[in-house]
Amino acid sequence: MMMPSPLVMAVLVVALSLFSLLMLFVSRYKRCPSNKVLVIYGKVEAGKAANVYSGGGAFVWPVIQQHSFLDLTPLQIDINLDDALSLENIRVRVPSVVTVAIGETETYQQNAALRLLNLPSHAVQDLAANIIFGQMRQVIASMSIEEINRDREKFRSNIEHALEPELQKLGLRLMNVNIKDINDESGYIEAIGRKAGAQAVQQARGDVAEQEKLGEIAVAEANQVKDIAVAIANRDRSIGVASADRDQAVEIADLERETAVARQRADFERDTAIAQADQRRRVAVAAANADAVTGETESQAQVAGAEAQLKVKKAEAYELGETRRRVAEASVLEAENLAQAKTAIADAKRVEAERRAALEAPAKAEKARTIVDAEAEGESRKIAAAAEATALYLRLEAEARGEFEKLSKKADGLRAIVQACGGSDQAYQLLMLEHLDHLADRAAEAVQNIKFDKVVVWGGGNGSAGGGVSSFVADVMNSLPPALHTMMNIGGVKFGDGIIELLEDADVEEVGEEGVGGAEDGPEPGVGDVGAAEADVADSEVLPTPPMGPSED
Repeated sequence: MMMPSPLVMAVLVVALSLFSLLMLFVSRYKRCPSNKVLVIYGKVEAGKAANVYSGGGAFVWPVIQQHSFLDLTPLQIDINLDDALSLENIRVRVPSVVTVAIGETETYQQNAALRLLNLPSHAVQDLAANIIFGQMRQVIASMSIEEINRDREKFRSNIEHALEPELQKLGLRLMNVNIKDINDESGYIEAIGRKAGAQAVQQARGDVAEQEKLGEIAVAEANQVKDIAVAIANRDRSIGVASADRDQAVEIADLERETAVARQRADFERDTAIAQADQRRRVAVAAANADAVTGETESQAQVAGAEAQLKVKKAEAYELGETRRRVAEASVLEAENLAQAKTAIADAKRVEAERRAALEAPAKAEKARTIVDAEAEGESRKIAAAAEATALYLRLEAEARGEFEKLSKKADGLRAIVQACGGSDQAYQLLMLEHLDHLADRAAEAVQNIKFDKVVVWGGGNGSAGGGVSSFVADVMNSLPPALHTMMNIGGVKFGDGIIELLEDADVEEVGEEGVGGAEDGPEPGVGDVGAAEADVADSEVLPTPPMGPSED
């Protein structure tokens, strides 16, 4: 599997980073609905407790900023004021409904963010209700009962002026004050109402009588005006009729005069038009006759010219037709000859194609068969090679698995030996002890085929009487304990100190006996002191020193 290049990885990292930044921006950009105020608090501008936005949106920085919303929906608060004291110390009941909402200006919204943020609506209503109760009591205490009952608009205006600055401290704006009713416990307002009712009834009765008097006067005046208007209308009608008759007579005389003049003028114009028309008719007839004669002459000339042109065109047409007929016959003959030539060429190509096909068909068939055989052989070789490769792979896999199993079993056995021996050093010593006989056999095989013509013993050079063979044997026995120690260190074979001391004592005694016997019997042939040994060495060739370990011939 190919690893992507560093450039692709860098592009992916940059794209992922940009996408993460985009998603962060999208998730932290807060839009403000039209009926809410977005409040961003935390790290804001200096001198402000929060940034407020009404509509639109703003980006809220993570970690250092947080946001919330203030609802601009109006709140209706029921104010059931029952025992407010008026200026006369009369208890007044003023049930009202006050509508408040968070203001639209930044001042209102800043105050609301400071004091109303994250408060539920009922808590906001409770705060506003307490303020409204207090201010309404204050307004009622500054006004008399009659003033409150008489001038409701002033009473409401005083309440608004008293509530506005106090509600502004909370960020609320007073939208409406609806006073349902005004009454008191003593019935003073009710008595005032009855008094005002009686006064209104008396005033109404006087107004009715006054209106009836005015109605009678108005009727008489209307009748007088009507009679005068009728007389004036009759007079105007008579004058109008006489004027109309006079104007009618004048207009009839004018019309008769104009009719006679028009009739005479029409007769004159008619006679004149008849004479002019007869004159124009005669001139037109004469001109028409002249034009007719001229036209006949010109027509005869045109007929003669047309007959001459017709004859010329007939001759030209005959000449052109005969020429085209002969050209067409020549073209037909040429086309026939060309068709015969093409037919002969086509026959020759057909014969050539048939002969070529007869020769090429077996060759193409043999070529196709050779290609098919080659492809079949190639496919069979591919299949055989694939089968051989699969078999080789399976055999190698089986051998590898067998070798793996052998090594696994061997490792398990060695692990068991190490655990049984109590450690890796003890296991190593045990394995060396098991192979000690094999090591000895290999060492013997290394030296058994070496031929020695003579043995030269170097020793006894210390001038003692025990030289010769006895000295050599003593040296060998003296070297045996160190050799045993070396085997102990290599193979882990341990002998008791008593055995080693016993071997050392036995070697010393054997050497001593042999030395005594050798001194009595005399030196053996070929073995002497140092001087004799040196002479033998001088007379014979130098023998090779046997190797200390296994070697080949």
